[in-house]
Amino acid sequence: MEARQFGETVLWWFHLAWSLWCSVSLRPRSWLLFVTMVLLWASNWSVMKRGLSLAPPFTFVFHRFLLSLVALLVLLLFVRPPMPRDWGTLGKIVVVSLFNVGSFAATNIGLSSYSSGMGAVLTYTQPLIVFGLAAVFLNEETSKLRLAGTVLGFLGVSVLFLETSSSFMLSLPAMIMILGAFFWAANTVYYKRFLNHVDAVFLNVLQMAIGLPFLGGFSLALENPSVSFSATYLEIVLYAGVGASAIGTTLWLFLLRDEDATALAGSSFIVPIMALGFGWWLLGETVDVKSLIGSILVLTGIYLVNQRTTQHSPSRESEGVAE
Repeated sequence: MEARQFGETVLWWFHLAWSLWCSVSLRPRSWLLFVTMVLLWASNWSVMKRGLSLAPPFTFVFHRFLLSLVALLVLLLFVRPPMPRDWGTLGKIVVVSLFNVGSFAATNIGLSSYSSGMGAVLTYTQPLIVFGLAAVFLNEETSKLRLAGTVLGFLGVSVLFLETSSSFMLSLPAMIMILGAFFWAANTVYYKRFLNHVDAVFLNVLQMAIGLPFLGGFSLALENPSVSFSATYLEIVLYAGVGASAIGTTLWLFLLRDEDATALAGSSFIVPIMALGFGWWLLGETVDVKSLIGSILVLTGIYLVNQRTTQHSPSRESEGVAE
């Protein structure tokens, strides 16, 4: 009976994912790219979880950045985007790159102690944080619906931290993952305000290149970077670095070029739900009632925050680079 109830829960979970999936409006030619991107990002949470069992967080992210940078440099040989040459723009790229490396590092540190599914849900509170930052720094118009979504989303996060029926306790890994979501949101808003004119592929290359020395330094100073480069570990780093980061982000950029950014808002809803499913399938992770309730509240909040933008606005401020 217990297995049957769990199976029904999983089916219901994927039904919710499908409902949110259908909320995304794309041109027919873009669907294959979109589906590939979502599957890469969602499955990558389980891959990262496995990788973090074989290497410490900073070392794993360093290897991921390195392979992603190599793949993007190969892409640049064919794309050849314009390169900014003024020092002001280059300085801003350094700032946004530090936000990026902070996001990756915090997410992987937290994920080393958290399930892949719950890690994805916590990280995808990023659109909720973007809503608050954009209202302050980008003068984004607010609405009651979006405010309700923000409150509901963070209520869901609080439920995820509920240790007992009468007390709240923030676990350190969860707080670190929310810090990673904040860095991702700051990266997004900073990019929209100061670097929107910079080619996104070229910016991603610089983010990886600038982040590598910091990650390598932290790895040497704080961890034992000795890693057994087994076939399994190399496959994991290749998937996370080249698959999820290089290919997944490139597909996202292609979609942004051909579609309204608001039409892609559904990816923010679908990825954490699919990640929970992949965590159950690949890692044998379980989903308890508290996790279900908290996750539903978080995802509903994200949906409401983006609902007005998706229906009426020609642009979306919550886009960014996914894990």
